[in-house]
Amino acid sequence: MRVASAPDFGLFAPEDAAARAIQRVRVLLPLPVPEPFDYRAPVSMGLSPGDHVIAPVGAREVLGVVWSVEEGEDAARGADNLKPIIERLPGPPLDETARRFIEWTARYVIAPPGAIMRMVVRTPEALRDPPTVHVYAPAPDFDGKLTEARRRVCDVAAQAPLTPAELARRAGVSPGVVKAMIEQGALIRLARSEDPPFPEPDLSRAGQALSPAQESAAEALKALVRAGGFAAALLDGVTGSGKTEVYLEATAEALGADPSAQVLVLLPEIALTQAVLARFEARFGVSPVEWHSAIKPAMRRRAWREIAAGRARLVVGARSALFLPFANLRLIVIDEEHDPSYKQDEGVAYQARDLAVARAKLGGCAIVLASATPSLETLVNAQSGRYAHVKLPARHGAAVLPDVELIDLRLDPPEKGKWLSPKLAEAAAESLARGEQTLLYMNRRGYAPLTLCRACGHRMQSPETESWLVEHRYSGRLVCHLTGFSMPKPKACPKCLTPDSFVSIGPGVERIHEEVVERFPGARIEIFSSDTAPNGEAVRALIDRMEKGEIDILIGTQIVAKGHNFPMLTLVGVIDADLGLKGGDLRAGERTYQLLSQVAGRAGRAERKGRALIQTYAPDEAVMQALASMDRDGFLAAEARARESVGLPPFGRLAALIVASPSEEQANAAAHELGGAAPNTDGVDVWGPAPAPLSIVRGRHRRRFLVRADRGVDLSAYMAAWMSRVKLTSAVRVQIDIDPYSFL
Repeated sequence: MRVASAPDFGLFAPEDAAARAIQRVRVLLPLPVPEPFDYRAPVSMGLSPGDHVIAPVGAREVLGVVWSVEEGEDAARGADNLKPIIERLPGPPLDETARRFIEWTARYVIAPPGAIMRMVVRTPEALRDPPTVHVYAPAPDFDGKLTEARRRVCDVAAQAPLTPAELARRAGVSPGVVKAMIEQGALIRLARSEDPPFPEPDLSRAGQALSPAQESAAEALKALVRAGGFAAALLDGVTGSGKTEVYLEATAEALGADPSAQVLVLLPEIALTQAVLARFEARFGVSPVEWHSAIKPAMRRRAWREIAAGRARLVVGARSALFLPFANLRLIVIDEEHDPSYKQDEGVAYQARDLAVARAKLGGCAIVLASATPSLETLVNAQSGRYAHVKLPARHGAAVLPDVELIDLRLDPPEKGKWLSPKLAEAAAESLARGEQTLLYMNRRGYAPLTLCRACGHRMQSPETESWLVEHRYSGRLVCHLTGFSMPKPKACPKCLTPDSFVSIGPGVERIHEEVVERFPGARIEIFSSDTAPNGEAVRALIDRMEKGEIDILIGTQIVAKGHNFPMLTLVGVIDADLGLKGGDLRAGERTYQLLSQVAGRAGRAERKGRALIQTYAPDEAVMQALASMDRDGFLAAEARARESVGLPPFGRLAALIVASPSEEQANAAAHELGGAAPNTDGVDVWGPAPAPLSIVRGRHRRRFLVRADRGVDLSAYMAAWMSRVKLTSAVRVQIDIDPYSFL
């Protein structure tokens, strides 16, 4: 007798139901790991790609992001051997664009995806609900009598609920008065988030009146934003042409087109942030959200959460802001796109400008690269039509570009032991007599770059590093600007023991300051460097004094070139223009032109005519001639032809590979092994290994390869394939730098 099988009404055996109730979850952890780890989680946890979770790693509990989810019988097979997800966090998930950007960046810079994830998820506390604080407001149904003091408390609390301490302070009463009102029921307790949303930009406010050229440029950028999708533009304007006001109009266009749109503006230096924030606040009525290393943890937590939730719509930050989890990024602006500060050399090496273009393309948004001295890479992209080329050829208003003059130090040298040529010293005296300001530029911190024993010739060197110690006379210390090592200046030579034998070789800003004080004893003179203005508050204070005319002569390093606007500054003097031309950097000429042009551009930014005097021993160098004639385009065209002839960026690609080990023998052996494993590929040249110019840093011996590839070669894939051929010991560190900017 056959027994009919029972009909299937959607019921499953217990083991099948259990299988279907399990998810196999792949989680990318913010650790230097090459791929996501597998975990299991109940279906009831409801995990999806992008969710933030806590997962076990050994004995630790680590924050991670769900990369993929698999369900069903295949997912359940072997799931018992997987560790379970501990918790799903309530923070906004990481969207698909952000996850694709992590994967793309990891492949491009040849870093583990987990190392890129670490730069994204760097504020774990932002993924939990924000902390709350108890505040007090007037009780609406309280009908008791109030004294004058208590009435003042109620008036203050009616304007905005506050903590008891704040109520007492603002009302001018003792804490006991507020405490009694709470006990009496005159005040009621409310919970207020410590991380409230940021105020919305006011898009009804009008921007500054634009010149016809600015109006045309702004309209071109706004049209790109309106078109939607990926588009890149170079905003190419001379110093003082009003580029900021132009891209502010593009920002307003992006924010107004979509109520959830977000805009990111990257700046090369924190020192620039406050000046730009003021411009944004004047335009939109609110200060943008800041993101850089100097913001406090509470603000970092609040900013990260609000950006991920899409409520922070206008963000200004340093290069790391590129890795924030934007919910709906519609415009990226790279201000001073040429600036080398966008290149990170430590840890994961990347060029934020290039990654920003990739981020815009992946997210289908517009990007504006703004500069008075564009990088050759960006300029070639604009000239070839890959980017729109929007130009501002003249300064805004009555201001005109300064006159630039070279001082040949072979013909007009300074007095012995001095650093200002007679011509520059005379020009500074004339500027001082007219009540105008002078800027003296010297891109070297401290007093002198080399401290030498006159008795035996011993040079003071940083321990475990091949760099000379720089004398800082104001602090009485010798400092290594590479590693941060510092020590008091010895009273005697440590080698020959001769007392008081050290002499200072070469100038730094402190030595220039000493000379200027001696020449102009009645002048108000200050130094502007990272030593004298180590944080944003000090930078703001110094800039404020300069803008108010409280400084007559400012002596500064490259920080003075960063977009500052000093109306009374009419003279710029460059002490050593040749400094940046030394070394084997392929961009040395380009960088020198950019930096000195930006420094010269600080002069004459208002109604008064400006003048720049550049001291050099090489006035016939192409870069010096270009500066004197202000022929940027001619100089860059010649630079482009020279690089194209040998296939260097932007007409070819470069990568650096640095091998470092505590043992010189081990570093040599590892470099030899790596050299033998280099793939033989058409269109790729491998140079090295050779000792790096700084062959010892922090006790590690460094050997360097340089790889040049044709434009059509996937250099990242080549370098990854090369690394896969070699297994080195853990004592040997290898760093790959795609498109290196430092050749030390």
